[in-house]
Amino acid sequence: MNAPASSVIDVTGLTKIFGHKTVVDHIDMRVSRGEIYGFLGPNGSGKTTFIRMLCGLLRPDDGSGTCLGFDVREQAELIKPHVGYMSQRFSLYEDMTVRENLKFIARMYGVADRRQAVGRTIERMNLGRFANQLAGTLSGGWKQRLALSACMIHEPKLLLLDEPTAGVDPMARRDFWDEVHKLAGEGITALISTHYMDEAERCHRLAYIAYGHLLATGAVSEIVAAEGLTTFEISGPELYSLIDKLRGLPGVEQVVAFGVTLHVSGRDGPALEKSLAPYTKPPLGLHEIPPNLEEVFISLMRKAVS
Repeated sequence: MNAPASSVIDVTGLTKIFGHKTVVDHIDMRVSRGEIYGFLGPNGSGKTTFIRMLCGLLRPDDGSGTCLGFDVREQAELIKPHVGYMSQRFSLYEDMTVRENLKFIARMYGVADRRQAVGRTIERMNLGRFANQLAGTLSGGWKQRLALSACMIHEPKLLLLDEPTAGVDPMARRDFWDEVHKLAGEGITALISTHYMDEAERCHRLAYIAYGHLLATGAVSEIVAAEGLTTFEISGPELYSLIDKLRGLPGVEQVVAFGVTLHVSGRDGPALEKSLAPYTKPPLGLHEIPPNLEEVFISLMRKAVS
């Protein structure tokens, strides 16, 4: 079974069951070469399980398809050498230096010229001043960069990155994403699970799952438009006192504080506008704004629960 040449991931109905619980329930996904594909969902939604099925660490219980042209059910061992997998937690050896860790990973993947590959990776990822430092003494951001370096040491065609920026500072996150976009420009594909909405907006396309089900997929603009949310922003003094008053009104599905304003959202625009009409008079101000990605995903998750 061969996927189209442009499709790095092409799976249909992928399913995983543990005991009596279906963790991933018939998910379809197609990801093209050089695409940065964001994978979002609450904790326990099945993201990690799905990623592990793609890279050959778990065998699907149902469904079919290919990853890098190899059958995900029957050719898992052929997929692994071509994938760079980065788990949620730092999984390298903390009592080994940066260089030693990279040499070890290169040896595991059977990289032909390990010395050259390690040197090239250290230079590319700006790890030179830390090359002889114990990995366990690095900051969170540099541990993350080392983990990404380990993923890249064998020059994979696909990166599967499971919440790679959890617990690192904003500057390190930005540097990480800059590197991912450079890699995409070189034709390397990345499937990245994340909880950060600003990161999701840096992806070419997104998939959102909850409770094992695929709820939405597409570009950010497509997902936002498809949900059909209307959002109003309320400004003025003592807005905290309005939150409980607004919740439960017809058309009101979400009330969230954003700095010195409130964002009020719902899918029934006319009902929402009618409910908010009393809050248009000074000193309050009310105007419609585009819904953001976080509001859309909260709406999707609530629909999945109901």
